[in-house]
Amino acid sequence: MNLGNLGNIYSDELITATELNRQPGRVLDKALERPVTITRNDQSFALLRREEVNSLVKTATQSKAVFEGLTVAFSLLLGKEIGFEHPYRWLSVFEQDDLQDFIKELSEAFRLIDSSTTAWEMIDAIIHEWYESAIAIASPQLIAAFSAETDEVQLTKPSAENVV
Repeated sequence: MNLGNLGNIYSDELITATELNRQPGRVLDKALERPVTITRNDQSFALLRREEVNSLVKTATQSKAVFEGLTVAFSLLLGKEIGFEHPYRWLSVFEQDDLQDFIKELSEAFRLIDSSTTAWEMIDAIIHEWYESAIAIASPQLIAAFSAETDEVQLTKPSAENVV
C-alpha cells in the first residue's frame, strides 16, 4: 500500500458484526481486495491485510524520521541549538552546504514514496550514510588518521623463505 492509497482507506464497505458472524468467508474475501469496516454498536473495526497494516506502520514510523531529520537540518540552518537528547543531533557536525545537501537528498527520496517500491529503503540508506559520515567527522582519531603524513615504504618481493 503506498501513500496514494491512504485517501481511500475508509471508502470501504460497512459490514455489521452479525454479518461477519454469518458469512466470515465472504467478509474475508472482501478484505483481500480492500479494507473492510466492521461495525458493532457504536464501534468500528478495520479489517485489512497484515501486509497493509505493516506498510501503514512503516510509513508512519519512517515519515516521523524524515520529518525529524528535516526539522533538525532546517533548525541548524537557522542557527538554532539542538539538544543533546535529540536523536538527530548528529546533524550538527555538518556545515551549511552539507545540511542543504542532506535536505535535498532526503526530500527528493521522500517524493518518490508514491512511485517507487524502494523509496523507504533509499531513505533508510540516506539517513544511515549521513549518520556514518557524522561519526567520521566527529571522530578525532579518524581526523588524525586522515590528516597524518605517512612515510612510503618500498615493498619487497616475497620470497619462498618468508612463506610460513
